Amino acid sequence: MDRVRSFYDGLAGEYDRLFADWGEATRRQAEVLDRIFAAHGFGRDGAVLDCACGIGTQAVGLAALGYRVTGSDISPGALAEARERARDAGLPLELREADFRRLPELVGGSYDIVIAMDNALPHLMSSAELAKAVGSIAGVTRPGGLFAASIRDYDALLETRPRYSPPYINGPESARRIAFQTWDWAGESYRLVQYIIDETHGLTVSRHECEYRALRRAELSRLLGCGGFGAVRWAMPEETGYYQPIVTAIRE
Repeated sequence: MDRVRSFYDGLAGEYDRLFADWGEATRRQAEVLDRIFAAHGFGRDGAVLDCACGIGTQAVGLAALGYRVTGSDISPGALAEARERARDAGLPLELREADFRRLPELVGGSYDIVIAMDNALPHLMSSAELAKAVGSIAGVTRPGGLFAASIRDYDALLETRPRYSPPYINGPESARRIAFQTWDWAGESYRLVQYIIDETHGLTVSRHECEYRALRRAELSRLLGCGGFGAVRWAMPEETGYYQPIVTAIRE
């Protein structure tokens, strides 16, 4: 996971450039998750672990709604950004540096809800590593607790193996930010390069590289079922309003 850590450390200071309005995105995504939690019988007094919190896109939004949130991430750079953003918002947010394959050891505790959003799990390049992560997540989820994660729709993407993602274009003409990705496939994994072109203060171009495995929904469902979770269910973007498919499962 050293390459993943380096990717997010390098991207941390400009991750918010991937959004037209990062603050609005945190509010919108927290509202989606809040509805999902409520549909499973969880109130805002629940203890939440965001085990791939990054710069706090979900963690900060959930804390603003009143959830007791702990965030963990493998990237010290991303955690530093999350800490600053939570402080600026006046929100209590406990943060830990941790690989989500080692949560009982590095974070500990027992949470009502654990989340891993924004395509975090497909950084694991084998089924064995993913199974280790599922076991780790189960180890910090209380019996009857909820796990929720989002991944890209790889079932569809594997049909065409696209070479790039459509660009995001934000800002007025004189100060545009353009972000896009290129994808170089090798079987069911791919090397992703994230480009960010920013014209806000002159012209800057940044480049960040990482790898993903195209994780099919059936594989993740099977591993969740074998790893201590039941009632596994997938909800697509048209149902939730979130930009990726979301899986939910209950700790048995």
